[in-house]
Amino acid sequence: MNKVDELCVNTIRMLAIDAVQRANSGHPGMPMGDADMAYVLWTKFLKHNPKDAVWPNRDRFILSAGHGSMMLYSLLYLTGYNISIDDIKNFRKMDSCTPGHPEYCLSTGVEVSTGPLGFGFAVGVGMAMAEKYLADTFNRPGFDLVDYNIYGIVSDGDIMEGVSYEASSIAGHLKLGKLIYLYSANKTTIDGSTDLTFTEDVGMRFESQHWHVQYADGYNHEELYEVIEKAKAEKNRPSIIIVKTHLGYGSPNKQDSADIHGAPLGTDEVKATKAHFNWPQEEFYVPKEALEHCRTAISEGAKQQSRWLDLLDRYRQAFPKEAELWDTFMSGKINVDLGTLLPVYEPGKSVATRTASGAVVNALAGTLLNLLGGSADLSPSNQTFIKGKPIFAPGESGRNIHFGIREFSMASIATGIALSRCLIPYVGTYLVFSSYMMPSVRMCSMMGLKAIFILTHDSIGVGEDGPSHHPVEQLTTMRAIPELTVIRPADANETVRAWQYILQHGYGTTALVLTRQNVPVIDRNKYAKARGIYKGAYVLADSGKPPELILMASGSEIHCTLEAYEELVKEGAAVRIVNMASFELFEKQMDDYKSQVFPPSVEKRIAVEAASSLSWYKYVGLKGKVIGVDRFGLSAPSDVLFEHFGFTASNILKVARELLKT
Repeated sequence: MNKVDELCVNTIRMLAIDAVQRANSGHPGMPMGDADMAYVLWTKFLKHNPKDAVWPNRDRFILSAGHGSMMLYSLLYLTGYNISIDDIKNFRKMDSCTPGHPEYCLSTGVEVSTGPLGFGFAVGVGMAMAEKYLADTFNRPGFDLVDYNIYGIVSDGDIMEGVSYEASSIAGHLKLGKLIYLYSANKTTIDGSTDLTFTEDVGMRFESQHWHVQYADGYNHEELYEVIEKAKAEKNRPSIIIVKTHLGYGSPNKQDSADIHGAPLGTDEVKATKAHFNWPQEEFYVPKEALEHCRTAISEGAKQQSRWLDLLDRYRQAFPKEAELWDTFMSGKINVDLGTLLPVYEPGKSVATRTASGAVVNALAGTLLNLLGGSADLSPSNQTFIKGKPIFAPGESGRNIHFGIREFSMASIATGIALSRCLIPYVGTYLVFSSYMMPSVRMCSMMGLKAIFILTHDSIGVGEDGPSHHPVEQLTTMRAIPELTVIRPADANETVRAWQYILQHGYGTTALVLTRQNVPVIDRNKYAKARGIYKGAYVLADSGKPPELILMASGSEIHCTLEAYEELVKEGAAVRIVNMASFELFEKQMDDYKSQVFPPSVEKRIAVEAASSLSWYKYVGLKGKVIGVDRFGLSAPSDVLFEHFGFTASNILKVARELLKT
């Protein structure tokens, strides 16, 4: 390590120390310990252009141990991204672009939101799968249009988390050679030494999962350079480099102490640490030589991107059809009329909404080549398989992905694929098992990524499988996640319209909640059109009188509610039925529309849904009723269960008549 390298590394350390100290909160230990390997990676290997953070062929960098965010912000600032020294000084302050954990923002160079340990590790697997799919789709001999690596720095905590086990297993199976992780093995956690709970042979574990495993000293730049170079050369296995580091490296009194993980050093220890490194005591000191050296990333990145743009121009001339498809992918838009491709279902039939969803996926597969996905070993049940198309396998990047029984990593991988900003991933499991992947769904939604979670077997209609497989609280939980759009269509045609909305009009993350059992296709000549689902909730039918009672339901429960509605109309009741397919889409509508659907003066309301009643009280109000499931289910045939829990026209009629009398 020469003097300029040493100066740059210590600048990274000291910026982190000062920012955490000024904020009076944060995690200085990791940036201090990992600055060397991060510097070597960023300045010797990472292909990036700080002035164009969305260049498609850039390398991706994931700080999976997101608590070390100040290391990332220091690197972004020093190499010339849209982060200033004032932003560093505002670390962890309201509305700053330097929050406590990295938040997805390509304008500042942050590739992915991280913080929950293990998540970033698994997301990188999805990023590598996206690279592989794009490379196989577009690259031609002599034209490697897509050729980038996914680098990450992971911690002991990442390696401990179960999601990393799931993700590393499938990454090794798929031979994702573009995936390279540096594992900061400092053997220190908040509770103390990792030996308290974590004594496995990590290298042997990854070797057993078909990874390329190397070891390095975290402060020997020549050694770090050599192992990263070897990792880049390994094309058929993902790589992990187990780097021996020290938490809080250089702190005279706190190095290797759990105390330095998540708290400022304190004034005296900051002074002592700066003295240890022969560093000026000045706060936020950035040596001119260090800044100039790191900022060469701008000119070097521009050269790399320019060479790629020249390649793209020659590619356009040599392969015009492929170039046109490339532009379609990169636009992120659907450039065809999906309506002409989608199936239409006639009334009088009964079709499970999961079956209709599968029909949509297959109908679009030949046109939307950027639509790919699969399920956690449930593709026949979730109806996620694209017929006649290859699977994503070692050496082949097909559009059918078998994730294995790994729901958590599946959702994380989908997030990584969606971060390509040009591929649209969909993944499936049973609704009840969405609980396994909720942390990743939450993070995907937080980033506003276009990923589709297909959740079938959506109620006690699962039947004899019993309470362990009956989703009760999952719908309410999902509706509580900000920025996640949950859609539960009532029939096959609504399912088709839901897909059309998601692909052509929707943004962000969607959960599509579907039935196992067949449900009748609603006669749209008699009732409102299925496109009403675009607004989330709509009046399915009205008695023609100003309503004194509003019935509302979602999904399969629309049908028994519709039966009750028809009987009430025959009895002369002034009643309306509202299909509440998506709370989130409904809440996006104008207040006037919402008042038209739910006139505030109508206080007698009944909601019907075979799930927890909790999320419905906003709509039924204090004088309304909810027919729901507020206990775990039972093992019995689905029709018996619906009868037992009151999801019948007769029970809805009983509740309605009682309410009308009040």
